[in-house]
Parts: sequence; structure tokens; C-alpha cells
Amino acid sequence: MASPPARLAAAASNVVGKLRGGVADLRPVPRVLIDQGPNRSVYRLTAPDGGASGPPILLVPPLAAPALCFDLRRGCSLAEHLVDGGRRTYLVDYGNVAFSDRRLGVEHWIDEVLPRAIRKVSEDAGGQGVHLVAWCLGGIFSLLTTADQPELPIESIATIAAPFDFTAIPLVAPFRPLIDLTGGHVLTPFYRLLGGAPSYLVSRAFRVTGINKEITKPLAILKNLDDRDYLAQIEAVDHFMDNMIAYPGRTFGQLYHRFFRANDLAEGTVDLNGRIISLAGVKVPTLVIAGENDTIAPRPAVERLVGLLDNAPSVAFKTAPGGHLGVLTGRKARHTTWKYVDDFLAEQIAAG
Repeated sequence: MASPPARLAAAASNVVGKLRGGVADLRPVPRVLIDQGPNRSVYRLTAPDGGASGPPILLVPPLAAPALCFDLRRGCSLAEHLVDGGRRTYLVDYGNVAFSDRRLGVEHWIDEVLPRAIRKVSEDAGGQGVHLVAWCLGGIFSLLTTADQPELPIESIATIAAPFDFTAIPLVAPFRPLIDLTGGHVLTPFYRLLGGAPSYLVSRAFRVTGINKEITKPLAILKNLDDRDYLAQIEAVDHFMDNMIAYPGRTFGQLYHRFFRANDLAEGTVDLNGRIISLAGVKVPTLVIAGENDTIAPRPAVERLVGLLDNAPSVAFKTAPGGHLGVLTGRKARHTTWKYVDDFLAEQIAAG
């Protein structure tokens, strides 16, 4: 423990840093655009020494959350960690979602966006197979894409905080009776009118899931005013929250009716207007990670996936400290989630 004078000096320095614009280093990892299309920008992340090697790793974000989830801030960035570890790392960014995108459905991401990104990454890496590391809905889309298009050059998938049993999410349980009573149409007029779920609503909904932390945040900041890393993390998370993206209308409707209401994923299949995609089609090694304090995708909702991948050569399940975002890029993720991902990738690459 630092002495009181040292803590006071650190707190004073941090206050000055906050007043001068912030204490978090929000510079993104350097990157080069290698491909672009509708709702798709694919980047190769670059190390200062250019020393990346080995098979490519593609980071797959969810919808609504910005791709900076993988690159939250310097010192607490999975992207930076992978690049610094010498791994050939790529990122797909969906960009902003406009009202004109309201007719885009889940099919757009699993038929067009992700397959094109995966092929381009493989091509850029000399034709090597691609290892996917995905968070939340990005994990769901990655698995559906893999199951539906087994010819894609995908070598493995690591999913973080991806829920597959929506009945196991206590946060939404109180709303189910109303939804069942109205036949699921309680939200339909609103997302159709708005063309989806606007970014400001997505941001507010995300904050509500951590309402206790939001209420106690001012006190926590005062108590940790001498801890620069703690303050930087709060600042980076606020920056992340301020950059949430809208859900396209049709996609939001499918997520609501097929994933939430019908709970299709818990049975291992998804019905997209008569087109059935089964997770039994996933035939690559898979790592499943759940957050121990995640209220959006609690452990039972995430762990359900383990029993659905009947044809995957291996399925590993891990838990790590943190909530929905924290399990991916919280301060403890550096020594837990990231280590699990490192070990999984090393094992798959060695086996390949």
C-alpha cells in the first residue's frame, strides 16, 4: 500500500489529468483497411515492429456495440494484447447503422458481411485458415455463419459472453408474461416505426443493466482517485457507451421474435423465414467463455452452447470475472479471459 502522501499526490495528478481531457489512452491500435463493403470495413492491425506472424485472428464484434469493444484503451485492449503477442490480428467493423438499413436482417450478416470478411482475411494472410474471436452477438453470428457455410476457411471459434438460452437471463424474465400475453407484438410497432433500436436507446439499455454501478460510480471514483488505471477504465467504458450503434429494424425483429421469444438458439437451431440453420453444422474447435457477473449473458445462458455443438471436435468452457463488457476487456480480463484465448489459439495453431 502506498503511503498517504503518495496517494494524495497520485490523486492530485489524476485530477489534473481529468481536467486536461482525461487519463485513459484511447488511441486505437494502428490499422490498415484491407476491404470495405456495405456494413463492412476489415482492418489488419499492425504492430510497431511489423512482427506479426502465424494464422490470422479475426475479431468479430456484435451489432449495436462499437468495434472498439476489442480495443477499449491502451493497456486494456484485447486487440493490442494479440498484436503485441505477435499474432496476425484483424478486425471487422460494421460502421454506423442508418434508417436506410432497416430492412437488413440477420441473413445480411451471416451471408454477406462475415463470409466476405473471413475470405478477405484468409486471402490477406496468404490463404491460411482464420481463427474467430467474437463477443456477444458476434459469437452467435460467427457460429451461425460457420454452421451454414462449412466451406469457409474457419479453423476455430472463441466466443465470449454469447447467450444461447434466453430463458436463463433473469434480467428479461419479468417482461415475458406481458410479451406472451400480447403474442410478442408489444415491441413490434415501436421498432418498425423507429426503423430498429436507435443508438441512444441501446446505450441507455446497456447502462440500465449495470444500474447499481452507475449509481455508485461517483463514490467509487472518489474512493479510487489515486488509482489511475481504475479511473482510466471508467473513462474508457463511458467512451464505449457513448458510441453505441443502432440495430437495423428487421434484424432487431428477428432477434426479438426468434432468439428472445421463441428461444430458438437453446435448441440449437434458428428459423430464418423457413431457412433452418443448425449449430450441429459447426465442425471446428470452439471455446466458450462466460462472465461470472454478467447480467446480460449469465453463465447458464452462455453454457447452454456447450451441449449444442455435437459435431465440433472439441468444446471448452471457461468462466472469468466480470460483467458483460468486463469479461471481455475489464482489468481482470488481462489475466483470465485473454489467457484462455491465448491458450486456446496456441493449442489450435499447434494442432493445425
